[in-house]
Amino acid sequence: MAASAQALPDWPYLEMLTRFALALALGLLIGLERERRKKEAGLRTFGFIALLGAVAASLGDPYAYIILGLVGLLTVFLNIQDLRTHAGTELTTSTAMLVTCVAGILCGKGHTLTPAAIMVVSTALLAWKDILQGFSIGLTERELRSALLLAILAIVIYPALPTGSIGPLGLIEPRAAWATVILIAGIGFVNYVLWKAFGTRGVAIAGFLGGLVNSSVTVNELASRVSLNATGAVAKAAYRGILLATAAMVARNAVILALLAPAVAIAGTGAFVGMLAASAVFVFVPRGASGQAAPPAEEPADNQIVLPFSLWSALKYGLIFLLLHIVGVLTQKYFGNVGFYVVSAIGGMVSSASAVAAAASLAANGQLALDAAANGAILASLASVAINLPFVLRVPNRRFVLSIALAMGIIAAVGIAGMLLGEPLAQMVTEYFPAAMQAPLQPQP
Repeated sequence: MAASAQALPDWPYLEMLTRFALALALGLLIGLERERRKKEAGLRTFGFIALLGAVAASLGDPYAYIILGLVGLLTVFLNIQDLRTHAGTELTTSTAMLVTCVAGILCGKGHTLTPAAIMVVSTALLAWKDILQGFSIGLTERELRSALLLAILAIVIYPALPTGSIGPLGLIEPRAAWATVILIAGIGFVNYVLWKAFGTRGVAIAGFLGGLVNSSVTVNELASRVSLNATGAVAKAAYRGILLATAAMVARNAVILALLAPAVAIAGTGAFVGMLAASAVFVFVPRGASGQAAPPAEEPADNQIVLPFSLWSALKYGLIFLLLHIVGVLTQKYFGNVGFYVVSAIGGMVSSASAVAAAASLAANGQLALDAAANGAILASLASVAINLPFVLRVPNRRFVLSIALAMGIIAAVGIAGMLLGEPLAQMVTEYFPAAMQAPLQPQP
């Protein structure tokens, strides 16, 4: 008796109580969903399974394997009984029982976030049954092909590309160019899903989030949704989405400056704040892009939804990105600081975030004057606004084009006016706030 008592593990009471409580709570969570749907395995069953898994894992791996096997047998008996009474099976509930047992085992081993995340996701999958079923049933063949193609671009092709620069002068970066292709395809696909799921209500979300990543891609995608016969709601939604993408791009660039070089951010405050204010005015004006009061939001018709993304368009944009990257590197190499504004403008057409970060880094290291860095960052943002205009000009809806062109023109004019204040603000920062000249993000030795 003494030997067997010594063989038992010495469990810290509070620690083990916490593990068992977490396992029980997670089991009750998924059991509550099963109970609500009136399944044979409900609240108490899932609570017991999670608790058994935690206790077994605390005793050791062999006990955990035994309990997992017993739960597997329980699912077999459950399905046999269900076949006898209902002529069906409970495969989803059986799988959920096995997942619950594994989560309980993880809790018994001391894990917390991992089993909690697993159980929350599993419960969500069970609770969203109707939504997921409706989405799957409504999925067309071309939509499925687009999703598979996007996965091939990101998972199969991208890892196979060489890292770093290649070529005689090291000007070509295959992964960077292909990442742009994936980015275009991904934003197009997310925008398509939001448009289909929420109608015109999802465009504002897609516009703002897309603008944080790449405003040009987002504007191109939103503009392609507007046809000659687009309804007022569709045109208004695209109008707001494009302006929100522009505002998100400006806000992102201002935050990059503030993090990398606060002094440059202060010097460019006039331009960035002015551009944000102008964008907000156009986003929240009561009249839509159609020039009339917008009708209530409606679901777009089937003929207004095109493919989730165009692979050819993505590849063309990736090629343009690659060419502009090569030109930018050569310009900076042979012209030095003289070509800084040219590089900023070119960089703003491709990735204004990269151009803004480069300007902030040069100023923080003392390689560039404060006002020059601020002007370069503003110029990159203005170039990002300007490069978006051709995407809008090809839309056959003339009223929509004029509305966007007017808004972008005023936003750019406000940015240029704010850029003229850069030099006085830079002098003020240098004179009164010398501590702001130091970069806050210095690498540690």
